Amino acid sequence: MVIEMKVYLDLVFFVNFFFDFIILLATKLVLKEVVPLWRIFLGSLVASSSIFLLFLSLSSFELFLIKVVVSVFIILVTFGRRNFLSDILYFYLISMILGGFLYLFDISFTYKNQGVVFFSHGLGLNMMAILLLSPIFLFFYVKQNRKYKSEISVTHSVEIYVDDKVFLLKGMLDTGNQLRDPCTGKSVILVDSKVSIPMSKFFYVPYKALNTEGVIPCCKVERVIVDDHVFSKCLIGISKDSFSLNGVDCILPNQFKEEL
Repeated sequence: MVIEMKVYLDLVFFVNFFFDFIILLATKLVLKEVVPLWRIFLGSLVASSSIFLLFLSLSSFELFLIKVVVSVFIILVTFGRRNFLSDILYFYLISMILGGFLYLFDISFTYKNQGVVFFSHGLGLNMMAILLLSPIFLFFYVKQNRKYKSEISVTHSVEIYVDDKVFLLKGMLDTGNQLRDPCTGKSVILVDSKVSIPMSKFFYVPYKALNTEGVIPCCKVERVIVDDHVFSKCLIGISKDSFSLNGVDCILPNQFKEEL
């Protein structure tokens, strides 16, 4: 019995080009690479041309090596050599994430099960669903990745040493925090009122904010370590209010900006 199978090369090439384009575009957006769209288009053409390898008589190992070489060439054509390592790592990462999504989508909609046994019921994977859902999926991935990076970039690990005790906090750098002790000139780290830091010896530092002013209890510290940077010329002040800033325990002064 002879089974005939038709391969529409133009359709396969288009689908591969489409996926390669959105993967390279997602890599550009995640890493904030400055490259024109025509280079992404060119890189996608190079990547899509690899489908012709299917017509060569190659072993699995030879095919793997050639694909590695092709992927290196894709990155060089699209992004150049400047950030090659991070570019190729994210290119593979996003490819695997998209591949996993498509596999899950395929399993969910083209297979049914009886108990723990899964078998195909012949619906096949809807090509239009792939073309529509893949960019949407990568859009949300890029959006969440950027949100995570922006949150990480403004938050810092903070160690405060007071009376031979150490307090591990999560801090946020606030350029609006210009609070200083007028007598010593030391910057003040504002600590959430929920953090129990003993203040056996404290003094009041005046502050002015928008349409309000007052004093805040402050105390000296042995040292403060922010992301491995040591600060000794600073004070801590206990805020009257609790923060609502995604788990932030303290607000770092603007004076720390140059060293972080």
